[in-house]
Amino acid sequence: MITTADAPLPSALDDEIEHVALDEDYVLTAAFVEKVVDAADDGDGLRLRGLLEDLHPADVADLMGFLTVEHRAVVVLWLPPDLLAATLPELDDGIREEVLERVPHLTLAEALQELDSDDAAAVVEDLEDDRRERVLAAMPEMDRAAIESSLGYAEDSAGRLMQREVMAAPQFWSVGDTIDHVRAQGEELPELFFDIYVVDPLNRPVGGVAVSQLLRAPRSAALTDLMEPINEIAVDQDQEEVAYVFEKYHLISAPVIDSAGRLVGQITVDDIVNIIQEENREDILRLAGVSDEDRGSSISEIVRGRVPWLAVNLGTAMLGASVISWFGATIEQIIALAVLMPIVSAIGGNAGTQSLTVTVRALATRELNRSNSVRTFWREIAVGLANGLVLSPLIGVAAALWSGDWRIGAVISTAMVLNLIVAATVGVLTPLTLSRLKFDPAVSSAVFVTATTDFFGFLIFLGLATIVLL
Repeated sequence: MITTADAPLPSALDDEIEHVALDEDYVLTAAFVEKVVDAADDGDGLRLRGLLEDLHPADVADLMGFLTVEHRAVVVLWLPPDLLAATLPELDDGIREEVLERVPHLTLAEALQELDSDDAAAVVEDLEDDRRERVLAAMPEMDRAAIESSLGYAEDSAGRLMQREVMAAPQFWSVGDTIDHVRAQGEELPELFFDIYVVDPLNRPVGGVAVSQLLRAPRSAALTDLMEPINEIAVDQDQEEVAYVFEKYHLISAPVIDSAGRLVGQITVDDIVNIIQEENREDILRLAGVSDEDRGSSISEIVRGRVPWLAVNLGTAMLGASVISWFGATIEQIIALAVLMPIVSAIGGNAGTQSLTVTVRALATRELNRSNSVRTFWREIAVGLANGLVLSPLIGVAAALWSGDWRIGAVISTAMVLNLIVAATVGVLTPLTLSRLKFDPAVSSAVFVTATTDFFGFLIFLGLATIVLL
């Protein structure tokens, strides 16, 4: 039987539990995970609570990823409400949806009250409609209104990302007035804030004062004398654009304004770190032609995400194979060509992927635009030519010695130089063209670049061989 969750942890058991759960790389140890699994198998709720209560929420989220569905169902019931609240935003999306199904709606409503509005909205968003209504109905009116307001904005917008808890002060206040106000707020303060936003009578931000500067200034100093210009974020601005602004201007926080310019919330750097990681992960996955996967994804979900791109690759591979069929007579007469031609296409594919990756990354960070696209293009062409001139003598000599025919060496050397130039050209132009057409350059660029380098690699090599050798 599982003992009562509210019972105190016996001191003897507390002494028995080893709280060192992480290794030197901040990764959960196998021994600790095994203890949690054993406690869950035994239905030992007290031991589970003792093991978990000292963990950081991010480590609890990692732990959930190491457990089976059955073990998660037991563990989540023994998380203290405050730890449950802090853990939910840290969980992978698939695991979080599964965990939320196990938490009673009243417990979940209590836990959500511990979170800032942005994190609470992210959790509520994953709930089924009927369950969402029950959870929101069990929350205080102000908390419910804040979450519903956040959910009213577009999914990837600043409005969805922001927290509505924000510290603002009118223009006529002094440092002393502001400090007294902050101290009087108590639990109403945002959990994390770095700036006090100075607002005009219409609640429009006109500047910001860093908390560190506020504490150093004399109480009599006017806020308007201390405030600095701020970077305002529009409530409908895309989260990727917001991340770019934070990264470019080295922001810690920024006010969010509505269409009338009124202050409605703030975004802090901890949220932006998550967005940057999410966007980078998304680009990497798209370059590989797979969908977003996490530890909670099922086999069927993973297969559905990968099969379409494999099918596209199959089609492009058949295109490359068709080129080989055009030169069947040449290959029949000179068997060595069949051995050597994959080298040209493989090197071209790798070189094209290098150019593609650099270009997509430059587009994502806005280091590449119309003003320098031509210069970037010719630079990559020069790099492709240089790489070809370095590598072609090596493969040329090796092919000539192996085949005993210097003409084969000359053919593969020339083909490699030309295909590396093609690879550089396609690797730059493909993402630039997709970006110009308002498509995500990371989505299908890799497949197109690989197909092109294969096609032209075979065509150039076998075409030159036909001309020179026959």
